[in-house]
Amino acid sequence: MSPGRRWLPVPLVLCLLVNGCTARPHATVFSAPSSSVPPSSVPPSSPVAPPATAGTGLRGCPDLPADNVWHADVSRLPVLAASRAYVAGIGAAARVKADFGAGAWDGGPIGIPVTYVGAGQPRVPVSFDYADESDPGPYPVPRGALVEGGPAASGDRHVLVVDTAACRLYELWDAHPEPDGSWHAGSGAVYDLRGDALRPAGWTSADAAGLPVVPGLVRYEEVAAGRIDHAIRVTVPRSQNRYVWPARHAASKSSDPALPPMGLRLRLKSTVDTSRLPGQARVIAQAMKTYGVIVADNGSAWYLSGTPDNRWNNDALRALDGLTGNDFEAVDESGLPVGPDSGRVR
Repeated sequence: MSPGRRWLPVPLVLCLLVNGCTARPHATVFSAPSSSVPPSSVPPSSPVAPPATAGTGLRGCPDLPADNVWHADVSRLPVLAASRAYVAGIGAAARVKADFGAGAWDGGPIGIPVTYVGAGQPRVPVSFDYADESDPGPYPVPRGALVEGGPAASGDRHVLVVDTAACRLYELWDAHPEPDGSWHAGSGAVYDLRGDALRPAGWTSADAAGLPVVPGLVRYEEVAAGRIDHAIRVTVPRSQNRYVWPARHAASKSSDPALPPMGLRLRLKSTVDTSRLPGQARVIAQAMKTYGVIVADNGSAWYLSGTPDNRWNNDALRALDGLTGNDFEAVDESGLPVGPDSGRVR
C-alpha cells in the first residue's frame, strides 16, 4: 500500500498465490552504466566497492554494513510480553507465503526486481506525490528500469536501483516513467549501502515503515550460497498507528494495541522443525530463526518478499506454507540500537 499518508486499501495484485503461475520467463535484470555522484541528501563515500561475499552482496556492494540491524542475530533476544497478541493480530493460523518465485503471473515477474546500474548512468528528474518526505532527484533510474509487477502493473510498482559504482540504493514507490525520460513516483528514498543512517523520524520511504526494501528481499544468489544473513521483509494485514525502531513511519490510523507496529521484529521459533523442508525453503526458514522478519508494509499476512528469478523452485518455496503465524514470536530489540537515528546495533 501507500508508504505515505494515504490510508487506502492494500492492492491485491501482488498478493496472488504462486500456484498456477505460468512458466513464462520473467524479465532479466537490467544492467546499465550509472553516475557515482551522490545526491545532496546523502553523504559522499568512496566509489570503490568492497569485494562481495558469495551470495550476500549486491554485485560488489554490501546490503548495508554487517553491524546494521537488518543483519542482527535475534535468535537469543527476549520475547515481547505482547508477542501472542501481535501474532494473533497478524493471523495466528495464517500460512507463510513466499511472495516471489520463477516465471510470471498476470504478465509480470513474481517478486520485487532490482535494477543494477554502473558508473556513467545518467541521472534523471523524479517528481513525487509526497515530496516533503522524499529524497529529491535526480536519480540514476534508466528508462528500462524493472518495475514490480511489470511495466503495465498496478499495485505498489516499486522501482529499486542499486548504483554499484557508488554503492547507493535508490528506491521509488508507485513509479511511472514519463515521456521525457524522467520519472514520477509516490515517494522515494536514497540510502548509502555502506552507512547505518535511518531516515528522519516520521518520514516514509518507498515502503510504509520508512525502511529500505532491498536489504529485506530474499535473493536467489544468497539462498544458492546456503545462507541468508539478514532479516526478511514481511507484510501484515493491519498495523498500529505506531512504529518502533528501526522503522520511521506508521501506516495506519488504528490505535488497537493488539496490532503490530511498523518495524516489529518477529522470529521463527527455534522449536519449529524445518529439517524436512526442501533446500531453498530450509535456508529461508533458518534465516527467519536467526535474523527474523521485519514488519515493513500492510498487505497479506506473513507474505515474505523476494526477487524474481527463473532459478527458484516454486514447489520448494510453496513448502513454506506449512508454517503458520503460531510458529512465530515477537522479540524485544530495545537493547540493540546505539542511537534512535542509526541502524547500527551494539
